[in-house]
Amino acid sequence: MSFSFFIAKRFFYNKSKKQRKRASAPAIHVATLGVAIGLSVMIVSVCVVKGFQNEVQEKITGFGSHIKVMDARSYQSPEDYPIVADADILQEIRKTAGIRSISPISQKMGVLKTNENFMGVELKGIDGNYDVSFLKKHLVEGIIPDFSDTTSTNKIVISQRIADDLDLKAGSRVFAYFFENQIKMRHFDVAGIYQTNLQQFDKLFVITDRKAVNTLNEWEDDQCSEIEIVCQDFQQMPIVQQHLANEFNGRTDRNQNMYSVISIKEDPKAANTFQWLKLLDFNVVIILILMMLVAGFTMISGLLILILERTSTIGVLKALGATNTRIRHIFIYFATFVLGRGLLLGNILGLGLIWAQKEYGLVRLDPATYYVDSAPILINWWWIIGINIATLLITVLALVLPSFMISRIQPAKAIRFE
Repeated sequence: MSFSFFIAKRFFYNKSKKQRKRASAPAIHVATLGVAIGLSVMIVSVCVVKGFQNEVQEKITGFGSHIKVMDARSYQSPEDYPIVADADILQEIRKTAGIRSISPISQKMGVLKTNENFMGVELKGIDGNYDVSFLKKHLVEGIIPDFSDTTSTNKIVISQRIADDLDLKAGSRVFAYFFENQIKMRHFDVAGIYQTNLQQFDKLFVITDRKAVNTLNEWEDDQCSEIEIVCQDFQQMPIVQQHLANEFNGRTDRNQNMYSVISIKEDPKAANTFQWLKLLDFNVVIILILMMLVAGFTMISGLLILILERTSTIGVLKALGATNTRIRHIFIYFATFVLGRGLLLGNILGLGLIWAQKEYGLVRLDPATYYVDSAPILINWWWIIGINIATLLITVLALVLPSFMISRIQPAKAIRFE
């Protein structure tokens, strides 16, 4: 054990009555508290923001997949620009590494009408291969039927918002009208009701079978509005998109409609939301900087008070032959002990808060504004470890400069210092 470390340890664990009366005692408590609060705020901020980004991202991709192969013109009119999704095209897409699932879907704009009200919607036709786990997760009433691309069930799944606006519930019958050269009418039975709180989707999409939509659009069985592609990992999306773009961009099907590969971040219904989520990272950076500054300033002020209070001790150590470097190390070691205690308390407080929020959802949010009804939590241990290490290193480095104040203390004057 080095001399500097031994003396710092004696200072830190000195619990005598005289020590408790020193001016540095409350300053050390304040420094410890400042580090603890700063660290806990950083942990909570990162876990909440990352949880929020992950939750909203999963909802958006759950509705719209990661990548779409479509005719880009279908954004304006999804029923006017179908693409061919035959077995050869689907097999070619499946060969791309990093893809988890693919699903052709068909869309049709229409109006749902009851005796009292009506609402414009977009039918989204899916088949038996479509992954309905997202819909089941957010189902609030009824069931998800077994949809098909070969037979029509006349069943639909609507959002809670549509159900409220049209006064519908599971089991209700509703009429749908489609306006083209002539008005088409069809009745549907409400099989289930979902709620995601993503208003741009909840107020628009009605889920049904692809056979019904293709019949309304007068399409062939292998035609669809788009092919939804889900990657094995969201981070793989740019690589998968680039590979598919190289294969399909510019190609035309048998009807001369052109394939185009588009990611969910380029979808007009979701692009603004993704940009908003990206801005949240900037907010986190600001919070981290501010909290580290708080921790650094409280530790620096505590160290300076400690040095002033121990001036006579510094004088004695110098008189006994201790160098300025060794004495600086004493106080830096001492400050590191204080910092370590603050980090311990901060981790306990921060992790305790995020555990309570994750288990009990204490902080509630307005889903109409934030897309979720409570603050979501995502615990990433690498982020938490990184915050701890960064706080420790930055704060200790910030203490180096104030410690040079020790070199200006003269032993003869310091020993007489009161």
